[in-house]
Amino acid sequence: MKCHICNNETSIFTETYAGIVCHYCKNCQYIFKDPSCYQSIHAQKERYDLHTNDENDDGYRAYFQRFVDFVIPHVGSPKTALDFGCGRSTLLADILKNIGIDTDVYDPIYHPENRYDSKKYDLIVSTEVFEHLHQPKEVFKSLLACLNPNGFLAIQTQFHPEEEEAFQKWYYHRDPTHIVFFSPKTFRVLADIYRCDYLADNGKNMVIFQKR
Repeated sequence: MKCHICNNETSIFTETYAGIVCHYCKNCQYIFKDPSCYQSIHAQKERYDLHTNDENDDGYRAYFQRFVDFVIPHVGSPKTALDFGCGRSTLLADILKNIGIDTDVYDPIYHPENRYDSKKYDLIVSTEVFEHLHQPKEVFKSLLACLNPNGFLAIQTQFHPEEEEAFQKWYYHRDPTHIVFFSPKTFRVLADIYRCDYLADNGKNMVIFQKR
């Protein structure tokens, strides 16, 4: 099967936790579960509804604050932002608003009425979203199109272990709604494809791009 990111041929292996076939691209290090296991939006919502994140919980707030603390030094003083795939919570948007960034939210399940594709933003953030996407390349392209010139796209998703044995032991792929997995190299290839600048990553789960 062809890689969804760079269109090179992939190899296959079976993840032992649930016996799901996975496809691995050696060229860009993208891993994706076989599309036959992808869930409908209704099935995904049933799982997301089980999440009990409390916006008043100090740990939950600190989780988003770590993301903001990594991103802001790289992006200067954006005036507008979009939290893409925010889920039920608007906590990240509230944190950004509290530091003076006018922030919209969009989520296809919980905030589908908030159209974003007719606007332009200085910053788009997306936390724990890309691992759920059936078509991450197309979404990446669409988000870049919603940025102002020199705008920034900041993504949080766990970078996968590059060794198959480590991947098999990795907790992240055991969530059935987590279907695609990236390394920094995958994101560098995406940046090259869409001619944006790869600004920084934290070596673990955060990466920032700038539109040219």
